Amino acid sequence: MPEDVEMNDSAQPAAVAAPAAADAPAPAPVLSTLQHLKEIASVVEAGSLTKEVRRISRAVRLTVALRRRLAAPDVAAFLAFALPPSSEAFTRLSPLLPKEDGSEMDVDAAAPAAQVSIKHGLPEIEIYCYLLVLIFLIDHKKYDEAKACANSSIARLKNLNRRTVDVLASRLYSYYSYVHELTNSLAEIRGTLLGLHRMATLHHDELGQETLLNLLLRNYLHYNLYDQAEKLRSKAPRFEAHSNQQFCRYLFYLGKIRTIQLEYTDAKESLLQAARKAPTAARGFRIQCNKWAILVRLLLGEIPERTVFMQKGMKAALTPYFELTNAVRVGDLEVFRAVAEKFGSTFSADRTSNLIVRLRHNVIRTGLRNISISYSRISLADIAKKLRLDTKTAVADAESIVAKAIRDGAIDATIDHANGWVVSKETGDVYSTNEPQAAFNSRIAFCLNMHNEAVKALRFPPNSHKEKESAEKRRERLQQEEELAKHMAEEEDDDF
Repeated sequence: MPEDVEMNDSAQPAAVAAPAAADAPAPAPVLSTLQHLKEIASVVEAGSLTKEVRRISRAVRLTVALRRRLAAPDVAAFLAFALPPSSEAFTRLSPLLPKEDGSEMDVDAAAPAAQVSIKHGLPEIEIYCYLLVLIFLIDHKKYDEAKACANSSIARLKNLNRRTVDVLASRLYSYYSYVHELTNSLAEIRGTLLGLHRMATLHHDELGQETLLNLLLRNYLHYNLYDQAEKLRSKAPRFEAHSNQQFCRYLFYLGKIRTIQLEYTDAKESLLQAARKAPTAARGFRIQCNKWAILVRLLLGEIPERTVFMQKGMKAALTPYFELTNAVRVGDLEVFRAVAEKFGSTFSADRTSNLIVRLRHNVIRTGLRNISISYSRISLADIAKKLRLDTKTAVADAESIVAKAIRDGAIDATIDHANGWVVSKETGDVYSTNEPQAAFNSRIAFCLNMHNEAVKALRFPPNSHKEKESAEKRRERLQQEEELAKHMAEEEDDDF
């Protein structure tokens, strides 16, 4: 009978625990994916009826958080719930969803959810359905169907001009460009994006203008059309940024354009600002910003701090640029060539190979600066040997390099052409020059700029100065004023 004894022992704690479990509050039922989508649709409907854009933005954020749980049956059931079966949107979107046999929807049968109903025929609900299906198709790598969905959504958006649709439209523009980038067909949509940007400008859709300008800049830069990108950027209307993410992208593209145009100081400021403003979760974007910022600083003759390469989650991605920085810091051409060959595929994938070629002159100039500090007088032949110039006219090349460095102010020396020497002058006290003043001035300007941006970013409740006080608050305020006046009168009597 040992089995009966074990059963009694195991059943006894369960009986004791039963009353305690009954007293505990029941856990909240877990909503199914379909129920979540219905609630998001009700948020979109509320935003449409009350004309509150923030509700539409909240619906987009909830959808992004839910996208990993989306399944074809859930999306199909939501389309049947949100769109009339006879509508054009339902006819277009339903065939794009894959038919999965034997799959079940995420339904919680234990706790029936509250019934949600929405008003059919709202443009915001229709555009949201386009966005939902497009996200689902891209996540499941159905790129041909996603392109068809994106094209249909853009055609529908051209007939709408509602502020509550602008948030959904900006997301659709982004996914429209993204799906064409995945299929290597960005050039096909450039005319469409230009037309959409013109339409957004006429409709005063500032968020749409911001998004489409970034998409057009990305389109041009993808095909190395930097001149056209700069012409568009310079002529496009500018206004206060509405989206921090779009503003970060704009700064990144602006930094790339400035780098190619040899405007390294402006490029450095834009790239560092983009990396600083980017969200912490956008690790890939921040890595790209740091890669370009490192190269720009090297081209400016600066050496980035070691902490730049040791940021959390970026160490492996920035390793090639760390070794490149070491080669530039030492000023050794052989080490520079070895690093460029070792990580050539990485630099090509990052599309920074042309900037690596530009760095060769900086490596030579750094090595020449080190030689000038170490030797008070050295022959041009020895300079060519130390710089490892492997040309037939190495001495003549070394002479021209030294002359250019002297003219640019990189070294303080003179060339004795008769004897073939380079005579370095004694290094003076840096604090007797204007360099410390310039450094402090740049730091002060940076702090003032950051303070001004922080002040501009302050947000206040709308119409807070126009709020009418209630009768109770007014009575309390008058009572406090009377007590204060009486107290002041008593103090005056005491003084007299």
